[in-house]
This record gives sequence, structure tokens and C-alpha cells, in this order.
Amino acid sequence: SGASVHLYGSEWITIDDFESPLLWALLDEAGRLGIALAGSDATPDVILRASAAIGLDAAANGDGLELTPTLTLDDDGHPLVHARAVAGHGVYRFDFDAGLIELAPIAGGRIPPAQQALLAAPGPVHVPAPEVPEFLASHFHALARSLVVTSRDGSFAPPPMPPATLVLDARFEPGDVLRLAWRWEHADGRTSPVEPSAALDDPELDDDLLARVADELGWVPLEAVVLRGVDAAQFTAERMPRLEALASRGSFRIDVRGERPDYREATARPEVRVTAVESDQADWFDLGVVITVDGKSVPFMRLFRALAKGRKRMLLVDKSYLSLTQPVFAELRELIEEAGDLAEWETGRLPMHRSRTSLWADFEDLADVAEPAVSWRATVAALEDGRVDELPPPDGLALPLRPYQLAGFRWLAYLWANRLGGVLADDMGLGKTVQCLALIQHAASGGRIAPAEGRSVSRPVHVRGLDTRSTPSSAPRPPDGERRPFLVVAPTSVASNWVREAARFTPGLRVASVTGTQATQRRNLADVAAGADLVVTTYAVLRLEADAFAALEWGGLILDEAQFVKNPATKVHDAARAIRAPFRLAVTGTPLENHVGELWAILRIVAPGLFPSRRAFDERYRRPIEDDRNAERLERLRRRIRPLLLRRTKEAVAPELPPKQEQVLEVELAPEHRRLYDVVLQRERQKLLGLVDDLDRQRFIVYRSLTLLRMLALDASLIDERHAGIPSAKLDALFEQLDDVLAEGHRALVFSQFTSFLGRVAGRLDAAGVPYAYLDGSTPARARDEQIARFRAGEASVFCISLKAGGFGLNLTEADYVFLLDPWWNPAAEAQAIDRAHRIGQTRSVMAVRLVAKDTV
Repeated sequence: SGASVHLYGSEWITIDDFESPLLWALLDEAGRLGIALAGSDATPDVILRASAAIGLDAAANGDGLELTPTLTLDDDGHPLVHARAVAGHGVYRFDFDAGLIELAPIAGGRIPPAQQALLAAPGPVHVPAPEVPEFLASHFHALARSLVVTSRDGSFAPPPMPPATLVLDARFEPGDVLRLAWRWEHADGRTSPVEPSAALDDPELDDDLLARVADELGWVPLEAVVLRGVDAAQFTAERMPRLEALASRGSFRIDVRGERPDYREATARPEVRVTAVESDQADWFDLGVVITVDGKSVPFMRLFRALAKGRKRMLLVDKSYLSLTQPVFAELRELIEEAGDLAEWETGRLPMHRSRTSLWADFEDLADVAEPAVSWRATVAALEDGRVDELPPPDGLALPLRPYQLAGFRWLAYLWANRLGGVLADDMGLGKTVQCLALIQHAASGGRIAPAEGRSVSRPVHVRGLDTRSTPSSAPRPPDGERRPFLVVAPTSVASNWVREAARFTPGLRVASVTGTQATQRRNLADVAAGADLVVTTYAVLRLEADAFAALEWGGLILDEAQFVKNPATKVHDAARAIRAPFRLAVTGTPLENHVGELWAILRIVAPGLFPSRRAFDERYRRPIEDDRNAERLERLRRRIRPLLLRRTKEAVAPELPPKQEQVLEVELAPEHRRLYDVVLQRERQKLLGLVDDLDRQRFIVYRSLTLLRMLALDASLIDERHAGIPSAKLDALFEQLDDVLAEGHRALVFSQFTSFLGRVAGRLDAAGVPYAYLDGSTPARARDEQIARFRAGEASVFCISLKAGGFGLNLTEADYVFLLDPWWNPAAEAQAIDRAHRIGQTRSVMAVRLVAKDTV
């Protein structure tokens, strides 16, 4: 059916079904080649047009709107009658009046469905007047997108394109998942993605609306977003209501799919409850933390993980969500992390050693309700408030204790009775040895601690809104069983002093000295300990006989000059940790010499539960304090160790001590000595400048250069005997001072770090005929005691002492002058040396003189 084109060939091809759009190129090429297109008898002429468009002609009248289908060929418009489609890419039309057929490709290359519908039913469409507004608002623009709508008589004017609608698709899924997708819906039925830059150029897109939505969201709505858990809850509870209010004002719509949960913010103040119950393990308690909101318990592990990851909110089981930015949670997070890591909290309870009294106090201050174990409460109360039992001095003390020494003994006795370790860090010369001996005498006498008559140890339980008190209870008692000796470990140079002081203050104690190995002394350690109240040994012997000492049960461990175990990587540190004793005490005037990590190492032995993790200690305290100068962390560290550390200064507790004066005496080097020093200085400086970029690997070389320069500043012959002819200005200055000091009847201590220089001092004393005592690291123990006895007896006016041999453990109040021949890198070590003379028992003013070579290292 329909007109056809006759082609030369064996087959007929109907133009209606010519699928290839190449038809129009072929027809155009035929025209250029002069090939005529022949018609039929009825329509002899065939005309090829450039393009065709199917549309509507709109005419408005009183009855409504009349839409007549039209066909536009090039620029000529015709009623859409007698027209057929050429496959889907063109049209042809019969014009019987003119006797021709017109063909043309469709504009755009394809006939849209709406235009095909008009070709199939080309009759006019009438829109009644009452329906015209709805038609224009809801259907016209979609129709105009597919068809060209014109008005030949000018009676109809197309309405302007309305703005696109911003649509939010919100899909709620199980598991607290919310999927958000954004799009523009246009009036003509199109959709387009949300792109802020496109909204600026497209009049259909309301960029002001997009900005208002972005303000409500806090972010620009672009691509699809998936919110999970508490993020979905917060968006639904906080953002959705505001977006819905904005949507109610038009041009914005929210399409919700799925069941919308009843998300809401938990506004009630969280209640913190901490508990401490007795553990099956001795000296430990189980710490628990319970958080409730509106009477509902918050799962602790989920809360801990959220706090550890720094999250700001947490979704609860009832679909409410809790803000974790409240101050209580910031404090709680720090305390929880300090108490233990995530793995340790897995059960919701954490074993905590009784030594961590300050940490418990911080938990208690934070909590609304605190329920500690009764025995621990009593322990904490006494240590925090300083209300330890007022014990009388133990029987068996040959000499009275000074008031501050009695207070120290009571503190030690309380720690011992409660199986708590500690650090006695009193200033040099205040009698730390005496206080320890008093404790050992107390323990040897079967001492116990009990509350005074009618008194109980208690502490308020802090419950907001209430004021209650714990149940009164007796203070803890020491462990029952066989009495075991105390073990005192001291430097070799100090061990004999313990034996002497014990004989002086506690003559009733059975004291055994172990200064050699079992093989060298030909006696078994167990046999020695069995007959003693106190066993004194040295750090060297402890290291060599670690297994033997660890095999015994001790009544207590006292580490004198505990800085000897400050390095946790050493064998002596491990040996001290292996000692089995219910009470451990570190005795040192300098618990911290180089860095905060040394304090951790000492506490690791005497209070192992206080800071169990070195990594956590370094992260929480050492690096913030040393690298960042964090005052808050420093104060917190002080608060943590304060209950287990006792330190009193001479100025505070011993005002009767005579004054101490200190003087720096600058010494000019002799000209020849100065020239040599400057030459060596320049040489070493050039060497060190090349090492600056790799100091960590070159520390030994740097240290060697500095030591060389320090020795050269003392005496040129110390670095090379060939310079023996160069006078030592510092040695001359020392003897100028000594001449006056000795002439006035004073006695002096002379300290140096270099035994070679100390030997030159001794040589000058020999030459001058001045009697002296001499002590350095090579002096045997027996000879050491003889040298000390000679000086105390007045047989020597000068005592030459090396730093390592005499920086601690000596009581030399017979001297009232102290000469420091070379400055030491550690001020605390210098102070200890001076305090060999300035200590309890000194009745004269002490003068400390530091000799410094001018303009040297």
C-alpha cells in the first residue's frame, strides 16, 4: 500500500520500510548526478526536501484550545494529512491537488514517539476551556519537548518554563542505613543531576534553593550518600525536620521509602557509676564502669570503642543517640585509656593494682556513684589524706627518731602493712637509712597496724545530691605466716654503711652481709637468710646470683640508691623485679636524673601495677612532658605517684641544719695552657661539625671529644704526658683555697669525676705533707671503710673522692668545705656530693666551691 518508487532491478523496495538513514544521502547524491525521481500518474512530480518537522498549531478561542497537527517541510507548513513515515527517520506526503510527492528526513534523525502518534492519528486535539490551565501547567511543557508548538494566527502564547523541582530520595534500610540521592525534576519530565555550577547558568534550576538546602545540610547535595548508624540517626532527627519545613514552601520535595525509625537525641545527663570489687588475685581489684542514660544502660565496650576512636556521638539500642562531646566523656576517655587498653577492657571490668590509688580517686571524682571495695577505700583514704596510723617508734631503736623521720617510718609501715610499694625520696642527709631500719625493726617485732581506739578509717562516697559515708572498717593488716628477712640491695660503696647503721640504730636486728657470690663465700644464700632479720647485698651480687635471690621468699625488698636499676634493659633491673616480696621500696634522693622514663623503670619494680605499660606511659606522660612541655600532664603524673612517693627537703623538715653557701670560682688558664686548649678545641670542633647531621650514630665520638676537652681544661698532662710541664691553674687554685681552709682548722672534701686528676691532687697533698684519705671506684670495700674511718677520726684533713665512688651513701659531716673540681652534667649529682657534708649531724656552715676554667667547656 502507498506510493512507491520504481527502481531498475529485479526487486521492489518499499520506501516505508527503508530502514537505513543512508537513503537521504543516496537520494541527494542522485540529484547531483542528474538522476530524476519519477512519480505516478496521479502524482507525477517527486520533490526531495532538506528536512521535515512534525508539530502542533495552537489556536485559542472561547471554547478552549485547538491543537492541529502540522508537517513542516523546509519552511512550508502543511496540515498533517496524507503523510507517512519513512521507517523511523523521515516522512513523505502526497499533495494530490498539486500532483506531487514530497520527501524529507526528519529533523534530529529520528521520529520521536509523540510525532509517530500524530502520524498515526493526525486529527486535531481539543482542550476544553476549563481544562486549559491544568493542561498548560502539567502537560504542555512535556508535549512541547517532543513537538514544535506554534500559533499561526497568534492567538496562543506558550507559558514560560517553570523552575525544576529539587528532589531528595531518602531510603531507609534495615541496620540503621539511610541512602540519600538528589536530582532535579524538570517540568517537561526530564531529570538531571544536581551540579551547583549548572544551576548558575540554567534558568530552570533555582540556585538560591540549592544554597538554602546546603545551609540546612551543612554540605552541598551532590552525589548519592550512604549514612550508617549514628550518622543516619542524627541526620533523620536533626536535618530531616528542617528539610521537610523547607520542602513545604515549594520547589523541593522529599520522597521517603522504607520504614523511618524513631531516631532522637538522648538529652538526659549521663550517670557514671564506678565500682571496685575484691579480685581473686591478691593486691588487685576489678574496676568497673557503668553508664546509664534515662535509666538505660549504655553498652560499655561500644562506648569505649567510640571514645577511643574519637567519635562525637553513639547510637543506643532504643534508636536514641548520645552526644559524646560532653565534658564527662572527655575525662572518662582519658581515665579509661590510662587504666588499660581496649583488649584489657573486653569483659567490661579491668583488674587494677592497689597501688593505683590516685587513678581510682580520679574515677571516684568523676563518677555520680562510686562503690569501691571496703579495704581499698581505707587504703586510699589514708594515703590521699595522709592519715596513716600514728604508730609509736618500734621497740629496739637505740636512738630516737626526729619528728619527720617518725612520720616517714609511719608512712613506710602503712605501705608495708598494705602490701604497697613506694619510693622514699627524701633529700640527701635526712636519714632515709634510719627510717628504713625502723620499719625493719617494726616488722621483725611482729608489728601490726590497727586503728587507734574508737577510730575507723573512712572516706565519703561522692554521690551527687547525697552525702553518705562508707562502712567503718579496720585498716589492713600485714600478711600472716612465717616471718621472713628483709633484703636490702645497695651499691658496693654503701653496703657496709647499712651494716654499721644497723648496729648503731637497731642493735637487736640479726644482720647478714652478702658481698660475694655463694661460690666465693662458700655458703648457701638460703642458710644465710634463714638466720637473719636483714640481709644486705650489692647490686653486683644480686645480678650474679639473681636465680638464688629469686628462689627465696623475702619479707620486703629495699633498693638503696635505686637509680642503679633505672635502666629497664639491664640484668640488674630484671633481677630486682624477680625478687619475691610483698613489699618493695626504692630509696633514692634522685628518682629522676635524665628523663621521666627512669622514674617509670623504678616504679615498674616497686609498684608494678601503677604504670604497667611503658608504651602507654611514654605516650601519655614522657613525650608530652619532655617534648611538648605539657604542664597538665606533668601535674597529672605528680598526682598519680604522690600517694606512693614521699619526699621532704631539708629546708622543710630540718630547719636546724646550718646554712649552706655555694660559690663559683673562675680560673684563668696559663697562657701556654690556653694556646693548647684553643688548638685542640678548633680541631675537635671541625671534627664534630661533620657529624652534626648524624648525631645519633656518632654519639660516642661526640662524647669522646667533649670528655677530651673537659680533661684538658683541668690539666694538659691528663691528655698527654708530654704536656706535664704546663702548669694546671685549677690545681694551683685548689691549693690556694686549701691552704687557708686547713690553716683555719677546717676539713674538706675534694670531688672530681676523673681519678687521674684526683691522683694529681693526692700527689700535691703528699708533697705538702697534708694527711688525706682517698676513695675511688677501684678502692676495695675493706680499704674503703678504713679510709672513711680515718677521716672521721680526724687522722686526715682532706678527703679526695671520685664521683662514682662517693657521690652517695656517705655521711661525712666532719667536713665543712666541699670542692668540686669539674662541673658535672647532672646538677642533682653535684647536690648529692655537697650533701655528703651538709646533712643531719652537721653543726657548722657548709661552703661548696665549684672551680670552673674560664672560657672552656
